[in-house]
Amino acid sequence: MGKLGISIYPEHSDREKDFAYMEKAAAYGFSRIFTCLLSASRDIQVVKQEFGSFFAKAHELGFEVAVDTNPEVFKALGAAPEDLSVFHSLGIDIIRLDGHFDDFKDALLTRNPYGIRIEFNGSSDTNVRGLIEHGADRRNMTICHNFYPERYSGLSQKTFDRFNEQWKTLGLPVAAFVTSQEKETFGPWPVYEGLPTLEEDRRLPIDAQVRHMIACETVDDILIGNAYASEAELQAMAGVKRANTTIRINLEKEIGEAERHALYDNKHAGRNDASEYFIRSSFPRLNFRNTAIPPRSCQDKMFRRGDVLVVNDNLSHYRGEVEIVLKDIENDGQRNRAGRVADTDLRILEEMEKRPDHIFEIIP
Repeated sequence: MGKLGISIYPEHSDREKDFAYMEKAAAYGFSRIFTCLLSASRDIQVVKQEFGSFFAKAHELGFEVAVDTNPEVFKALGAAPEDLSVFHSLGIDIIRLDGHFDDFKDALLTRNPYGIRIEFNGSSDTNVRGLIEHGADRRNMTICHNFYPERYSGLSQKTFDRFNEQWKTLGLPVAAFVTSQEKETFGPWPVYEGLPTLEEDRRLPIDAQVRHMIACETVDDILIGNAYASEAELQAMAGVKRANTTIRINLEKEIGEAERHALYDNKHAGRNDASEYFIRSSFPRLNFRNTAIPPRSCQDKMFRRGDVLVVNDNLSHYRGEVEIVLKDIENDGQRNRAGRVADTDLRILEEMEKRPDHIFEIIP
């Protein structure tokens, strides 16, 4: 199970607020911090003054610290691929390369004597495979996607999947950003439209963003890109079950207790022999061999994509089976509509459709 993380930008913020935010996040189990040196001062003494106490506090609270860099930052700080002593002296755990050197120097970075991990840009076609083939230490390499301050500029799901497929093929851990919906949040630049990796996340509640990342099954660490998220958002994010996919539904008003039991008192596993019409969770029916699920009337002649169904007494052999509709099917009286996938979670349904044998839980 990956880590949860926050982002802090000391050169644009207040030390007391930063420390208070870090303490709240630590209390909710967050253990990664991202920050950016791309917009920081190029004077090493100023950087030490602005960031030194922040890094020390982060480690005191149990965080690991990642900093965004590029070759220009290295030059300004007097660092080089063969000499990371300045980063070590600052207490940096992960150096993220927003821009890279050449293949030899990038590989050399991963062989540093301090154990500083090197994080490559997950939202680009960096030749990470080639680096590994030419001497880079895979054990000291991680991946982190970009965030996108400008509206409509975030990654599409298709592009995100394409990148992550290659990172997972290489066996590398992947981090990505979600965004707080608090007003007047900020990042390293004066842009205030959120800082997500995926464009579709920009306006969603933070728990829905996180649950979608988990459903993708290609993301390890999930970081909030902007500061400061509210305590309610930290709590919501920390409360997400990360062991498997969770999908939220809105219940029908007349739902019966037996249907609630089928939905909520079971972990579901979609069948890998699923049809194109629904994701099919068969295990709940084992609990309903001798328990009735009376049919409920429904005026709709068709069930639509996103409807959540429970098989009723009219098809007693399959009674209690839970089905999530992917393609419209006839309402033949054999299934009760128990609810519908929440609008915020329709993207999660898309991820489940890609791999029908998802293990998942239904949440209210």
